[in-house]
Amino acid sequence: MVHKCLEALANMTVSPIVIDNASSDHTVELARAFPEAQVIANRQNRGFAAAVNQGIGSTNAEFILLLNPDVQLLTSVDALVLASRQYGLAAGKLIDSNLRPQLGFNLRRLPTPVSLIFELCGINRLWPDNPVNRRYRCLDRDLDLPGPVEQPPGAFLMTRRDVWERLGGFDERFRPIWFEDVDYCRRALDAGYRIEYVPSVLAIHAGGHSVAQVPAGCRAVYWCVSLLRYAAKHFRSVGYRSVCAAVLFTSVPRMFAGMIHERSCTSSNSYFLIIRIAAQCLISNRRRGVSNGTDS
Repeated sequence: MVHKCLEALANMTVSPIVIDNASSDHTVELARAFPEAQVIANRQNRGFAAAVNQGIGSTNAEFILLLNPDVQLLTSVDALVLASRQYGLAAGKLIDSNLRPQLGFNLRRLPTPVSLIFELCGINRLWPDNPVNRRYRCLDRDLDLPGPVEQPPGAFLMTRRDVWERLGGFDERFRPIWFEDVDYCRRALDAGYRIEYVPSVLAIHAGGHSVAQVPAGCRAVYWCVSLLRYAAKHFRSVGYRSVCAAVLFTSVPRMFAGMIHERSCTSSNSYFLIIRIAAQCLISNRRRGVSNGTDS
């Protein structure tokens, strides 16, 4: 996917930096076919947040555009630069291959304990039009109208360098993936910056390209641990412990459902790990030291 991303950038006044986290495909070779791109190939997977920090640390650009490799720009980003200059951060509109807005992903409001509990319990999947999910995923918003937003995806986000440096970039404790961009947006808003949505800037987003390469059991662990870390960092005690309890109690039926679907106990180890971590978080007095249980 990275070649389409870089092809779209070839005729724009940007200097692409590609960070490869020890991929096993041909990403590095494809990226190095574009002479204008700076390619940094890591020998091990440092996680998404660390890779982004690494890439931004290698440039002095005043305006930084984060792009996932499965994002293909269709328009100039000049309007994002103008918005970022004024407000600090900006995001464009993500569309699918049929040129339809990616509802529910393009824009979201910051998660609350209730919205995360609904997500964990599967309510949003079974009843996507419920009021909590409509608000969380901005299903009540016209995606053709510009204006302030709370949580655009890190797949297509511009930030001013001074904002990035003041906030300290992405928090690398969100490892290897998920919620690092949500945390960054939350900290930017708390610091008084504004995130402006600019729908005139368009990009096609394939979605799920990198995540699909991660085994399902690992995906569940990474997502739940990052969710717990976000809750520990930003929610008050009652909200945090409610989310911990939701992770704990919803992991049991998810484990059995996975075993039935796969007709094996392969996924059970991942869910036992999630249950153990969630239980520790629930009973612990320390809220900052969430560990994913997989670090060496």
